[in-house]
Amino acid sequence: MSDPTSEPKSEQALRERIASDMPRVVTELERLVRIPSMGYPDSDPANVRASAEATREILKEAGVENARLLELDGGHPAVFGELAGPGDAPTILLYAHHDVQPEGPLDQWDTPPFEPVVKDGRMYGRGAADDKSGIVVHAAAIRALLADGDPPVTIKVVVEGEEECSTEHLPQLVGGHADLLRADVAVIADGGNYRTGVPTLNSSIRGVTDIVVQVRVLPRAQHSGSYGGPIPDAITALSRMIASLHDDKGDVAIDGLKRFEWEGTQIPETEFRDESGVLASVEMIGSGTIADRLFASPAVAVLGVDAPAIAGSSPQIVPVARARVSLRLAPGDDPGAARLALVEHLREHGPWGVEVTFDGSSGFEAGHGYMFDTSSPTSRAAMEALAKAYGRDAIEVGSGGSIPLVPMLTETFPGIEVLIWGAMDERSFIHSVNESVELSEVERIALAEALFIRNLGEGIDGPGARLEE
Repeated sequence: MSDPTSEPKSEQALRERIASDMPRVVTELERLVRIPSMGYPDSDPANVRASAEATREILKEAGVENARLLELDGGHPAVFGELAGPGDAPTILLYAHHDVQPEGPLDQWDTPPFEPVVKDGRMYGRGAADDKSGIVVHAAAIRALLADGDPPVTIKVVVEGEEECSTEHLPQLVGGHADLLRADVAVIADGGNYRTGVPTLNSSIRGVTDIVVQVRVLPRAQHSGSYGGPIPDAITALSRMIASLHDDKGDVAIDGLKRFEWEGTQIPETEFRDESGVLASVEMIGSGTIADRLFASPAVAVLGVDAPAIAGSSPQIVPVARARVSLRLAPGDDPGAARLALVEHLREHGPWGVEVTFDGSSGFEAGHGYMFDTSSPTSRAAMEALAKAYGRDAIEVGSGGSIPLVPMLTETFPGIEVLIWGAMDERSFIHSVNESVELSEVERIALAEALFIRNLGEGIDGPGARLEE
């Protein structure tokens, strides 16, 4: 251990180190964004492996000398490394993911998605925010802490390689490497701030499940002039089934799903509309406050449809059509039961005796939601670190998104405390075109993480108190 009387450990020292480190952080993030690490079956798995290798090298260069790939049978590799702290110190697990969403329509990007561009303080590119920013945040925080010598706590880092595309190998990653990942606290750098410059601790996540539903009316296409009228086409039947998923107010109409009133920070509708860019003519659907609908209620979205495209279509009765339907769930709802309820609803609403079948192998088999205890000493310390890094009080806001890893961590390691924050903001457009991250947010989240880890080592409520009330 370094001599605490001779080496700087002040907040100002950490702030200055991370600020001076930002050119390197930007270069590392650019390196990662250039790799099209999409993990879906129709993408090149070599790119995900290249992303894992780059992540490993970045962590090694940050001081995590034993960083290595965790191979998953049939899956994309994760990256793991560990820095040993004092024997009586807590263990913190730092999480991010290096895989990304598909780029979407290329003609809608202002710049090529895998050619990072910095403009007006923001880096644009697929994965710049979600979640390659999390990787460089961890590396920057570790470098700043190691300038004082040995780490104040045991630091473990795990960077997942298929968060965006599948939960199939998540049990193998967590349960199969439980001894490696075991920790007292987990920091999930896959969240974001309510607004740019507003430090935010995410206080909940929604659950998620999905299904592919197929409708068939004919073994093969038939001429719409000769047979149209008596025989429905598959797209029309499927459309009626999808329309039945909401009632007239726009609330999800699937029986048995949980919902409740959100008691935390509220979201003004005007801000929500401005952030989303929704057309002025489009009404908000559903009932309750925006926060009720976003954080504490189910939501249904159709993610994709397989049917003949307009280009090349012909006058036929379309025999078969498919749709991938995603269902977000209020925290505490059971995704397995919810999936069955979704299947039963669609089956019951299949019109005119059409054949309805389901495929559950589309990706996210089940992801539980979660609500965090933000009153614990650990959460209060995280809020304090955020406040110091940003120079203003931090807030707690729920998340409408889902991180299947979180409930798996809490089930595998009873008593672990989980914190979610990150460099994303309302302008990051994650999962959409023109994804970006504010580089000043990367800097401040890295500082908050370094401050939090330092304080965790010193004892949250003073020396020796650590994680206790």
